[in-house]
Amino acid sequence: MNIKKFLFQIGVIGLALLTAPACENSDFLEVKPQGVINASNYFTTSDHAIWATNAVYNQLRSWNLVSFPWLSMTDMVSDDATKGSFPADAQKLTTFDDFTYDSRFPEEIQQTWQGQYQGIFRANIAIEGIPGVPQMDETLRQRLIGESKFLRAHFYFNLVRWFGDVPLILVPLTQNEFYTQTRTPVAQVYAQILKDLTDAVASLPEKSKYAPADLGRVTKGAARGLLAKVYLTIKDYPNAEKYAMEVINSKEYDLLADYSKIFLQEGENSSESVWEVQATALEDSYGGATPWNMVQGVRGTPNLGWGFNLPSDDLVKSYERGDPRRDATILEVGEALPDGSALIEDNKEMEGERYSQKAWTPSHALLQDNGPSNLRMLRYADVLLLAAEALNENGKAQDALTYLNQVRKRARGTRNVLPDITITNKDQLREAIWRERRSELAMEQHRWFDLVRTGRAASTMKALGKNFVSGKHELFPIPQTEIALSGGNLTQNPNY
Repeated sequence: MNIKKFLFQIGVIGLALLTAPACENSDFLEVKPQGVINASNYFTTSDHAIWATNAVYNQLRSWNLVSFPWLSMTDMVSDDATKGSFPADAQKLTTFDDFTYDSRFPEEIQQTWQGQYQGIFRANIAIEGIPGVPQMDETLRQRLIGESKFLRAHFYFNLVRWFGDVPLILVPLTQNEFYTQTRTPVAQVYAQILKDLTDAVASLPEKSKYAPADLGRVTKGAARGLLAKVYLTIKDYPNAEKYAMEVINSKEYDLLADYSKIFLQEGENSSESVWEVQATALEDSYGGATPWNMVQGVRGTPNLGWGFNLPSDDLVKSYERGDPRRDATILEVGEALPDGSALIEDNKEMEGERYSQKAWTPSHALLQDNGPSNLRMLRYADVLLLAAEALNENGKAQDALTYLNQVRKRARGTRNVLPDITITNKDQLREAIWRERRSELAMEQHRWFDLVRTGRAASTMKALGKNFVSGKHELFPIPQTEIALSGGNLTQNPNY
């Protein structure tokens, strides 16, 4: 039974039964429920454990996690992208481009907060319920708990990078209980992220050990890779090196030979995929699909995309001369679509019209919002660059160059461009690695996090004339609605 298609749907149904919110209409409750399913009696078979875990995965493809909220707070806010579309279309998103958003507007900030905590809520249900399932294979039990802990860590990693101190919730709460929570210091949140990921490493199999039907589940390599990124973010370079090298030394992954194929459907679940969220187009809803492609898609026939989150002029200019990754990342007006089906139309009302080729997906007979492309969450190239950065910080420049140049070698292919980097000065090599991360990972929603963690957000944004305020815009505001619902238990970030 394929996780990409069927189990996610069952997971949503099963979780809905045990997490349905309280109904404010008392008349609805006059009929005595027969055979009520809730968290206390749901987990009776291994199928229930699987479905609950699948429901956590399903959250990864929700609107709040992959569309406007996600793209605006990762790409649009950075120097990699602009709002896109027509000026008056979703004009609210320009607030991310010019740093005029606040705690009340636009709603994407609250949607992000809610979406991440919905994922945490689902993970907490699985983590609490699965241990009590009777007569269940113990290896499967521990694996599913490990998957849920990995995903909980992922949600918290996003929250702590965006908002700083956030409520740390490790058990399922009612809505009333949720709004009594206060903010937990960043250090404690990171400690829990590291614990969850370490537990996941211990209980998850390697990618090659999964059955074909389980394609897309998180793996030991994914947990190690995310640990490397977390440790790099908190500047624990020895541990960042340790976990990145464990991914490399596992021999489970390799760079796909042709960079331009990574984000095509033929590049899904390739040797380069360390963690990839599965998607497939369904007729009647997002279901197993994702709106990630839709909102960034090329405007006009045959794609019918919305044309948001467009590569910026600054990104275009940032590539080294002749870097093939530029053309593999950016689609220009008048250029043929990757499948040759049409030329990109010139929508004259759009400013800076060009598109992310990484978000392009072939047209299909289903709804336009059912983009079937998988989400590449963590690629092996990213891990190699994490390793290079950590090794350089640890005084191992030659080792760092090995992994940096692996990425560049793949990028240039057979062309006489992108020569190997040879500098060993720590500061200069650090800058080279950071530049490489931008070129390699552009439009994959990593850039903003990289700018903030390396302390370059202020200088980068100010150089572009943005209204960035140091000591303020490194974090987003806590949504005012959440503060109000908490009765003041939640406090606001500085300067908002």
